[in-house]
Amino acid sequence: MEKIKVAIVGYGNLGKGAEKAINLAEDMELVGIFTRREPKTIESQSKVYSLENILDFKGEIDVCILCGGSATDLRSQGPEIARHFNTVDSFDTHAKIPEYFNDIDLAAKEGNNLSIISTGWDPGIFSMNRLLAQSILPQGETHTFWGEGVSQGHSDAIRRIDGVIDATQYTVPIEESIERIKAGEKVNFTPRDKHKRICYVVAEDGADKEEIEFKIITMPDYFVDYNTTVHFISEEELKKNHKKMVHGGRVLRIGETSQATKQVYEFKLDLDSNPEFTSSINVAFARAVYKMRQEGKIGAITVFDVPISYLSNLTAEEQRAKLL
Repeated sequence: MEKIKVAIVGYGNLGKGAEKAINLAEDMELVGIFTRREPKTIESQSKVYSLENILDFKGEIDVCILCGGSATDLRSQGPEIARHFNTVDSFDTHAKIPEYFNDIDLAAKEGNNLSIISTGWDPGIFSMNRLLAQSILPQGETHTFWGEGVSQGHSDAIRRIDGVIDATQYTVPIEESIERIKAGEKVNFTPRDKHKRICYVVAEDGADKEEIEFKIITMPDYFVDYNTTVHFISEEELKKNHKKMVHGGRVLRIGETSQATKQVYEFKLDLDSNPEFTSSINVAFARAVYKMRQEGKIGAITVFDVPISYLSNLTAEEQRAKLL
């Protein structure tokens, strides 16, 4: 079997998860990890290269999985790398997806490449379930709840604030709101009614904690629309109590197929490791990108554009026999 040659760009939590997922994929081969850090400082059994040298590998990489953060990394790295390689990323700033899609589409077409964006679990497979549920139950309402768990994107956004050494952010669903929806109550919830955000932050010595807290709770796209609590703690306490990457969530659609006939569609995740699960999704979509590029597709796409069968390493015959 000719293996799909995959590269990892960035070696944080997502990059480490992608490495594990690729090693479990029989139809894939990891070309290497590309990092902005000094390669010799990366502890990995895989080959590690400087990101500055990635263009030396044109022709040797089928798909790059971009594992940088959405707040800053992907906005610049995504289009730049899409000009030269097929790419997969888990860009998760929902409000910026249309703009980011256009940037990637332009860059990928310039390079005659194919790039899929936002392939985590939300956006990503939660998006797929929202579309599926709405298609099946056109008369109804869809609600998405996240957590309780650690949001990598929100935690990363806090860590980008001047004066912050490290941070972990928990997204916590408001269970009372979930029960009201499942009971069939007609609601018009704001984001603040559905979730709260709890932040644990390690600040530099002498940092202005009030200013850091203000920057967090007023941050557009991340915290401003939620009830957000900020706790400043020691680095030791953060490492001891707030480094597990658990997460989860659910998509709920309450609809009617005839008068007074209520139908509840629910898709739920309960994750021990958010980054490893997200990375496993990215690796599956890397397989799909490879197949679709082989068919001549270029530009930017999303999870809505991918046949579900393309995510699997099983043949069509095996899928029909084992899974249909």
